[in-house]
Amino acid sequence: MKIDRFDHLVVTTRDLERCLHFYVDILGMELDARNGRYAVKFGRNKINIHRKKAEFLPAAANVTYGSQDLCLIAEGSIQQIRAEIEAKGYPIELGVVDRTGACGPIDSLYLRDPDGNLVEIAVYKTKE
Repeated sequence: MKIDRFDHLVVTTRDLERCLHFYVDILGMELDARNGRYAVKFGRNKINIHRKKAEFLPAAANVTYGSQDLCLIAEGSIQQIRAEIEAKGYPIELGVVDRTGACGPIDSLYLRDPDGNLVEIAVYKTKE
């Protein structure tokens, strides 16, 4: 077996409207809402949004609001991304700081979604 990539992950939210505002309006992801289910998409990736713990089964053993720590790779300048988020009035917790991603050195900034999940937005310093 050779694992290729993630397809999706799940974020559980207490407040669907605030959660979707963050991922769609602040981060610019595309909303996918159908059949009573919600997700946000970007590139070849998807984050499923669950409205309550273990909304769909099977589920993780210990679903907890705000327990995710995500790193999202973005294109462009990390300084421009920072300015865009600040212009939208959303608080940045930390950054810009040097980190190491799966493929090498990255510049990162950190913010939290409405449920407290830590969301790192990063740009590779060199071509991946």
